[in-house]
Order: sequence, then structure tokens, then C-alpha cells
Amino acid sequence: MKLSTSSHTLIVSAIQKALQGYLSSETKNKITDIHLQPVQDTGELAIYNDDEELLASVLIKEWEGANPEDFYVACEMALKKNLNQMSANGAFVSLPIMKPYSFVMVDGEKETLAELLIIDEDETMFLSDELLK
Repeated sequence: MKLSTSSHTLIVSAIQKALQGYLSSETKNKITDIHLQPVQDTGELAIYNDDEELLASVLIKEWEGANPEDFYVACEMALKKNLNQMSANGAFVSLPIMKPYSFVMVDGEKETLAELLIIDEDETMFLSDELLK
């Protein structure tokens, strides 16, 4: 499932919107992870914090009614691509969330399906299944 440029832009915008709430002084040094939940039936991408508060959501047309066999794999690839690009562009540098924190993909029951990106203060390398292979 290939996403259009506009869908990638929507994903990035939703992540940016979700993180805007952490830029206020009252959320300084908050401990949380960011949970991204793609929903196959509706094509929605919902973004939550650890307290399951909805931070942002967006509709990704290509995800609506997608093939169930490769849905989460395709979503993981798309989300990792966008998050890594945002990280490389410095989008998470000034975010006042206690490090380390991570972006994780979750299912409908909020169970973790994949670690998408881990943000840490140092150059710690986290081993993934792909790296170990």
C-alpha cells in the first residue's frame, strides 16, 4: 500500500498537532510515550498519550479498508519513515518530554505492535529485530 504525498503530509501534521500540547510550561518534563493507532476499517490515525488522551487524529484515505494481511506492516513502514524524517529535521529536539520516550504503534486494545522511534539524550542505539537479523 503506497501512500500519496498528501497522506504523508497529513501524518506529519497530525504528529505535530499532537505534540503542540507539550510545548506549554505546565507540561514541562512530562513523562509519556506517544501512541499512534492506525484503524483499518476507517483509515483513521489516532494519536494518544500514556493516559489514553486523544492528542490528534487524521483520516488517511489509503488505509481505509486496506488488505488486513499487510495493513500493520505497511502502516509501520509509513509511520517510521515520517518519524525518522521529522527526527532528522530536528522536530523533537526542543520537545520538553522526559527522555527517553518513544513513539509506538498500537492496535485497538492499545497493545504495542511496534516501536517506531525512541528519542534519547545520548547516542544510545536501540536494537531492533531488523538490526539483529
